[in-house]
Amino acid sequence: MDMVLPFLQTALAFTFILSIIVFIHEFGHYIVARLCGVRVMAFSIGFGREVWGFNDRHGTRWKFSLLPFGGYVKMFGDASEASTAKKDVLERMTPEERRVSFHFQPLPKKAAIVTAGPIFNFILTIGIFTWFVFSNGLETTEPLIGDIMPDTPAAAAGLLKGDRVISLNGKKISRFNDIPTMIATNVGEPIALVIERDGDRQQVTLTPKLIDESDGLGNTIKRPLIGIKSMRLQFDDVGLPRAVWEATKKTWDLTLMTFDYIGQLVAGDRTPDELKGPIGIAKMSGQAAEKGIFTVLWFMALLSANLGLINLFPIPPLDGGHLLYYTLEGMRGRPMAERYQELGYRAGFALILMLMAFTIYNDIRQF
Repeated sequence: MDMVLPFLQTALAFTFILSIIVFIHEFGHYIVARLCGVRVMAFSIGFGREVWGFNDRHGTRWKFSLLPFGGYVKMFGDASEASTAKKDVLERMTPEERRVSFHFQPLPKKAAIVTAGPIFNFILTIGIFTWFVFSNGLETTEPLIGDIMPDTPAAAAGLLKGDRVISLNGKKISRFNDIPTMIATNVGEPIALVIERDGDRQQVTLTPKLIDESDGLGNTIKRPLIGIKSMRLQFDDVGLPRAVWEATKKTWDLTLMTFDYIGQLVAGDRTPDELKGPIGIAKMSGQAAEKGIFTVLWFMALLSANLGLINLFPIPPLDGGHLLYYTLEGMRGRPMAERYQELGYRAGFALILMLMAFTIYNDIRQF
């Protein structure tokens, strides 16, 4: 029982978190498709054999499927869950059927339907961050150095208590929390700080050092450290519009950090060992559940934003792959040949499967 209960908790937490994120993503596709007049045949959480489902009054089959690792919306005219269609099937459609088929919609409508999934993931992240800011207040601590940690880059650079940080790498610092946000993906590169001391401004260059630290879920991660602490934390109550704005900025910063992370992986500045696959994400879901609902929501927000971003990559059969085909179609004035589209889908599937296999191997090796 000592081993069964933690496993069940992890499995349930993973299924719960992933199902909500997938539902939001697919609901984006669904609702925009309906608004565009497209008939939706199926809305599935998971893949494979149906476990439970029902039909609504519009003829859509809502269902839970056996493998809870994703989901799909199948529209009228789709031959598969990836929104592909066979040419002969489309050619046999009547004018009435074509009006409600996804594949006969104008390019702007098809692009809107495809983009809606990732956008709804970002909306979920913004919604969760908005709730945190609105309920807990906005961190508005002034960028004043309250203490210098010994044997750190800040101490070696001569920073002093009371110094005000004006900018970091040319970007203005408005509050103390801007500093860790801006260096979150730093992997040992020099940064330029402009500080104000006794009314005079001066530039200080230092290189953050990487330290091992807990990510809050029990895992060890590398974090860049300057070695400064704030004088005191201050949180101000804000209205809902300001909370939404701050949550949107936080989501944008998170997206940029993800791009930086991917770029560092490609450049070799980071090790691929840091990539998490389904097992690693499931483990983190269980760890978040142990911490409580606030940590679950925080983890859900991060995962949702990353899912939205990854789905926009121009790789068939991801949403970004469809957008790539629509862009090429708009430029050429006609769709790509079906043979080349099929080759693209096969190459994309192979790439996704290889990445999935590598991350699963990573997860098992580090488990």
